[in-house]
Amino acid sequence: MILIDGPRLSPTGRQAKKLVIMFHGYGSNGADLAGLAQHWAPKFPHIAWASPNAPEPVPGAPGGFQWFPISRLDPVAMEQGVRSVHATAERFIKSELARWKLAPSDLVLIGFSQGAMVALHTGLRQPAAPAGIIGYSGALAGPEKLKKEMTGKPPILLIHGDADDVLPVGMTLMATQGLAAAGHGAEFHISRGVSHSIGPDGMDLGRHFIKAAFEGRLTDHTPLSNRR
Repeated sequence: MILIDGPRLSPTGRQAKKLVIMFHGYGSNGADLAGLAQHWAPKFPHIAWASPNAPEPVPGAPGGFQWFPISRLDPVAMEQGVRSVHATAERFIKSELARWKLAPSDLVLIGFSQGAMVALHTGLRQPAAPAGIIGYSGALAGPEKLKKEMTGKPPILLIHGDADDVLPVGMTLMATQGLAAAGHGAEFHISRGVSHSIGPDGMDLGRHFIKAAFEGRLTDHTPLSNRR
């Protein structure tokens, strides 16, 4: 198991009451999603944020990391990849919860692209479910085995741009189908005209999701866009 570390943003309040862990995409690093945390942090003074670097450097990409090597959208490779990094991601989650003396119900996981695959795989197999999972521009790896392996049903929000030419938007639609087949579900949003990135609407919906998840308001069927 490889130990990972990366940027953190401490709460502006006196004590962390909640925790958000963010998994970046292929070829990026923890500092990338730490910028997202800085954008949201003023609205959440009691949240601690952590954005670790993935365990493996990307060859030929200085400062870039990968959760697992992948050069094409191969379902078998994606499943093998998330399984290979599961223990590393899980150890980091446990250590950050212990750092702030928080429970799994105080945690939201966020992932972008390859990091979304990691967040979904790890978050759905925790001994105790997190408060929620957000997947940006990602995919669900190994959906056929999810029903047997899933240990909890945390609220899930999937967001994807319809102009994504790296991971097609269909990957998110397939993820929702895979979750449904496993007896779970997800709310999803398609960002119009957004490529392999996070648009302003995705930022806003992410913020609303974090707030609602930590307030325990994601068990009803009110559309997220109507929650404040």
